Amino acid sequence: MEEMEQDKKDMAFIEIYTWEGCPYCIRAKALLDSKGVAYKEYLLERGDEAARDRMAERSAGRRSMPQIFIDGRHIGGCDDLHALDAAGKLDGLLKNDNGKNGPSPA
Repeated sequence: MEEMEQDKKDMAFIEIYTWEGCPYCIRAKALLDSKGVAYKEYLLERGDEAARDRMAERSAGRRSMPQIFIDGRHIGGCDDLHALDAAGKLDGLLKNDNGKNGPSPA
């Protein structure tokens, strides 16, 4: 039991803002799923500008979908997430290595 609790502490808190049916959102979530990490999804309704405005406040004005945050830090969209993975930096961020895997990507 202690090992499981330690694993949770070692995992980053991941948030992703999505739209239903968005191919980029599906692709980003598939990458996170393949890594075996849990994430909190905010499924926005099309036309819900208030929710999109709140997302844009957190993402330096970016309004495209998805927008991804790891431990409160804005990562970017789907392409940004995949670029981090290709550069070998995503796994460290997902494991909450506290910056041991390089500087902030955003």
